[in-house]
Amino acid sequence: MVRFVESGGEDDLAPVIPLFAGSAADRPAAAARPASGGGPVARRLRGRTVDTVERSLETEEGSVEADPPVDSATLERMLLRRLGARGLSVREAEDFLRTRGMDRDAATELVSSFCERGYLDDGRLAEQLVWSGANRRREGRQAIARRLAQRGVDREAADAALAELPDDDDERALAFARGKALSLARLDPDVALRRLAGQLARRGFGGSSALSAARTALQEARSTE
Repeated sequence: MVRFVESGGEDDLAPVIPLFAGSAADRPAAAARPASGGGPVARRLRGRTVDTVERSLETEEGSVEADPPVDSATLERMLLRRLGARGLSVREAEDFLRTRGMDRDAATELVSSFCERGYLDDGRLAEQLVWSGANRRREGRQAIARRLAQRGVDREAADAALAELPDDDDERALAFARGKALSLARLDPDVALRRLAGQLARRGFGGSSALSAARTALQEARSTE
């Protein structure tokens, strides 16, 4: 049985990264101090924080005279910082590194090492996204599956997490519809039904579930007037 842990919100879901645990040999290589010297980019970046470097890189990303790629140690620290703020899938982590100048093979190798250390885990991220979609956002299975695909979560991990989701789309659709029905009940019945069913469909509830929930919720809302 998959165990879900509630957090502050979907975008805040991030793995707990034991940055200072273990021996020095187990710590990320990024913790090492860069060697002195280096080219003009290294001299320009020396003494600046990872946050400042990242903002500088993002600002200059579209410039004509873009800086050469940042060294791998700095990129590793940048990825650690990003993971501390937001959970990433393996694909998102690789994209993060490659868009900042790291080549494909080096990005794959670094991300693999993060997976081995437990910093990245598509299975854990999939469980968190499924829980958040069902319980916080009250989305249907279709919307949750789309979100997992958009985040680049491994297909096998996504399917395993979705398999643990209760088959209760009808109940969740009705709960959402009841929260919206009162504001629509005084509209023309056909207009209200169409709008509410459309809202449910956009949240990933199937056609029959959306239409049934919309009808029931609107009937209940009108009966209380």
